[in-house]
Amino acid sequence: AFTTFGVTFTLEGEGNDYVGKGLSGGKIIIKPSEDSKIVPEKSVIVGNTVLYGAVAGECYFRGLAGERFAVRNSGAWAVVEGLGDHGCEYMTGGVLVCIGDTGKNFGAGMSGGIAYIYDEENKFRDNCNMSLIDLELVERNTKNKIKTIKSSILKSNMLNYHENRLYYLLSRHLKYTKSEKAFYIINNWEDCIKNFKLVFPKDYRRALTNLENEKKKA
Repeated sequence: AFTTFGVTFTLEGEGNDYVGKGLSGGKIIIKPSEDSKIVPEKSVIVGNTVLYGAVAGECYFRGLAGERFAVRNSGAWAVVEGLGDHGCEYMTGGVLVCIGDTGKNFGAGMSGGIAYIYDEENKFRDNCNMSLIDLELVERNTKNKIKTIKSSILKSNMLNYHENRLYYLLSRHLKYTKSEKAFYIINNWEDCIKNFKLVFPKDYRRALTNLENEKKKA
């Protein structure tokens, strides 16, 4: 919890509740040990209320998370392989990539930040609280190769570069955790990218659009 810039915490094992609470810029990597017999994408690796109130940093979890993942997150970026109910509750910033199933009431009170959900069975909408969010497919980037956009641009232009941002985070997840599911998605990108849903809060998009328009006028 509270890890700041310049610190990387790597755990081979599992975390309990409140991993990354108030994360302030560091990097947290949690994955099963090499001799573990569990199936990561079907096993819980961190508990409830992970990234509660996080403001910055990155997290890569090879496995499932419990309930209220990224509740009140305002800036951290994270990859997880599945999560419980109330994901991204009251989230105001940051980015979540989930390459597995989610529980119910996803996005309740979510006013900022974005999420990319791997929805292979096309059932994610049924688990969403749609009062503040929109769901759409990830727009393909036809002008730039997905690997060529700098991370600084991905972090400063949240309206665009969704395919690039998703690829960037999944590549890092694979690098840090050796995730078999991330490996499969990256190596079958043309087919798998079609299964991702982009979660975009309505007010957040409106605010970003207004800022973009103001920049163009300046």
